[in-house]
Amino acid sequence: MRFRLALRDAAVTGLVAAGLFLPMVALRTDVAPNGALFLRTRWSDAAILIALAALARFVLVLWLGRRIPVASTASPWWEEPLRRAGKLLTPLLLGVAVMLPFIPGTGRYELDLGVLVLTYVMLGWGLNIVVGLAGLLDLGYVAFYAVGAYSYALLAHAFGLSFWICLPLAGILAGFWGVLLGFPVLRLRGDYLAIVTLAFGEIIRVVLVNWVSLTNGPNGMSGIPRPSFFGLPFSMSGEPDTFAGFFGLEPSPLHRVIFLYYLILGLALLTNWVSIRLRRQPLGRAWEALREDEIACRALGINITTTKLTAFALGAMFGGFAGAFFATRQGFISPESFTFIESAIILAIVVLGGMGSQIGIALAALIMIGGFEVFRGLEEWRMLVFGAAMVVIMVLRPRGLVSSRTPTVALGKRKAISGSLVGEGHG
Repeated sequence: MRFRLALRDAAVTGLVAAGLFLPMVALRTDVAPNGALFLRTRWSDAAILIALAALARFVLVLWLGRRIPVASTASPWWEEPLRRAGKLLTPLLLGVAVMLPFIPGTGRYELDLGVLVLTYVMLGWGLNIVVGLAGLLDLGYVAFYAVGAYSYALLAHAFGLSFWICLPLAGILAGFWGVLLGFPVLRLRGDYLAIVTLAFGEIIRVVLVNWVSLTNGPNGMSGIPRPSFFGLPFSMSGEPDTFAGFFGLEPSPLHRVIFLYYLILGLALLTNWVSIRLRRQPLGRAWEALREDEIACRALGINITTTKLTAFALGAMFGGFAGAFFATRQGFISPESFTFIESAIILAIVVLGGMGSQIGIALAALIMIGGFEVFRGLEEWRMLVFGAAMVVIMVLRPRGLVSSRTPTVALGKRKAISGSLVGEGHG
């Protein structure tokens, strides 16, 4: 019976895969040496992909069948060893992150990749407040990222303020926009909330494109001031009033990169520390109660308006900090950097890591952002390989890499519970 079911599901999967891969993989437009376009066919590649999809579905159904797992208060046997390993992995990852610039063989490429990964770690931890802790599904988080970046650029250009003054101002402005988003969606949940937040993200992007007098429209803003080390600019001149000259070092472009790396590392750790501290406070427990059951939360006398608005505001504030760092690191920003795909990547990091798990989100950001670089040698196939790897991970770990949860407050001994008993991201 299960064999027939597996064959039927494999056949359906093959048909769906054929509908996707035949037009996308088998047919490709290329440029001939004379500049003309011609259609290149790759039937064998498409056939291999279709066969792999059907085979994977066949094995999956044959292995799992149609069984529906029954929720249990007990965690699976592997959760406890993973939780113990996580306690050792956390200081190990932190140690590697702190010592990365001094590890032999680390160059400009590795540092730039580290900065990129830490930026997404910070964004993931910021979104985790909204989605993982408060259970509010937000698909427009990139809007606050954009508000922080443009706030920093406009304040630096218009008033000549330094990075250290613009950074908190950008976070405050992004938090203000988080409150503005929170008010209209106080009565919305689930899919409706997701649609409104998605629309909010697109509204911000369209405003950035069309308000040419303020944002320079699709041309973007360039010449954004770089941060300094307590007033010491990173210059190759080696003069006494520069970073290299003040400390008696040989001028090197790596100095600024290392400074930016430690700057985003500090901002990410600040986000993590604030999230953990707030989670243990009454506000954090109110977020978790809201995530589990909003009706029961109201019955307990918790102010739902304040709880939702604080989640949106704090998550948006950390997104604004990350946006300000992005602007000063790049020196140029444009609306193309803040599309919906960025929100999707950040949300995928939160879901893949395990909503509510700080270490899980850090691992997911490392896998997703670093994974693109690992598969870079595969050229056009890297997105397919990376997507397949993501599907495998989510099939084997549907609740994320770290799915167990430890209660914030417990009577007696704290005991980790299965993530399947936790309401996550339903708004």
